[in-house]
Amino acid sequence: MSLIDPHVTDPRYTKRGAIYVPSGEGETAWVFADTYTLKVGGRETNGALTFLEATVPPEGGPAPHVHNDHDEAFYVISGKLEFLNGDETVTAEAGGFFFVPRGTRHRFRNRGYHAAKMIFFFTPGGMEELLLAGATPAKPGVAPPIRELSIGEPPTELMERYATEILPDPS
Repeated sequence: MSLIDPHVTDPRYTKRGAIYVPSGEGETAWVFADTYTLKVGGRETNGALTFLEATVPPEGGPAPHVHNDHDEAFYVISGKLEFLNGDETVTAEAGGFFFVPRGTRHRFRNRGYHAAKMIFFFTPGGMEELLLAGATPAKPGVAPPIRELSIGEPPTELMERYATEILPDPS
């Protein structure tokens, strides 16, 4: 009979490497009129994914675009968001999930009266560099200056590095 617990020496029981980001924490920035909080990015996940929370005010959301090297997925927590899927729109409400495979033109837009909340992520990771390029750090308790805040298009070098293109809106 062994006095040593085999679980103590088995790395499956002792290896640590999980990432925990408490509620309310993460780098928060205003991207156009939206508020994004980066929970984890490519650096922390060894390039596996980028994961963000977003608050999207009425009429908020990005221009239509395509990510040629990244998949993107969205989960609506509250409110309602209209998603562009190529040349058609889909309206997702709280609990709705929307997956965008790489190479698909998409965007989201809040067509409601109140801010919508969602989480979204990219695979592989690293896309946070493009999303947050030129963004304005958010100020706690302060709403983004809607309609006045504009970061323009991200730098061409980053758009090329992340194989992302801005495309026309079909509407």
